[in-house]
Amino acid sequence: MQAVPGYGQFCPVAKAMELLDERWTLLVVRELLMGSRHFNDLRRGVPRISPALLSKRLRTLMQAGVIERRDHGGRIAYVLTDAGRELRPVVEALGCWGARWIPELGDEDLDPHLLLWDVHRNLDLDAMPGGRTVLAFRFSGVPRAVASWWLVVDAEGVDVCDTDPGHDVTLTVTTPLRTLVDLWRGQSDWSGAVRDGLVVDGPAWARRALPRWLRLSAFATVPRPAAAATGAV
Repeated sequence: MQAVPGYGQFCPVAKAMELLDERWTLLVVRELLMGSRHFNDLRRGVPRISPALLSKRLRTLMQAGVIERRDHGGRIAYVLTDAGRELRPVVEALGCWGARWIPELGDEDLDPHLLLWDVHRNLDLDAMPGGRTVLAFRFSGVPRAVASWWLVVDAEGVDVCDTDPGHDVTLTVTTPLRTLVDLWRGQSDWSGAVRDGLVVDGPAWARRALPRWLRLSAFATVPRPAAAATGAV
């Protein structure tokens, strides 16, 4: 791998961090591990990174041998190498550690775009009915411009929309943003989310099925110590 300026230590941890501790780098790797391949998908998974900085981070990861840039039918894709794929347990361990020891979120951490982007990758498509299913989300406590979202599931896959796609809505979920984030992260359950203001409108069969459709974060089941659960960390 290409050497980059850094800590001036021979320790393998230091050498790895010379590459990985640049801002956004591990989040870009996280997105690639989650299946994102194209520039716009990476931006949707890391929405606060600028296009210029994302391009820079991708170049650095390519120079380090972590990813490769490929042309798939005229569309550029970024693909993890063996070195990149070996980062999966590192990223998963960091996620588990963060869920266990840093559970508290500030308002600045709550992002409806990122939440729905994460949720759309974790839907249980096998449990959903055939044809098109549209889930509408109405978030309270956020600016009106980012309060309405749709997940559209059809034969083409799952799309995240911030403008009305014009299809019939199967279910509408109205909720404070924090309530759905806490549910997604495993810090609440469905009954707790309902107590905290989550309301689902639609046919009874779909309301009953929704908890099966919306599989939670991979870190939702990480056990938390009692002190962390009460915010005492």
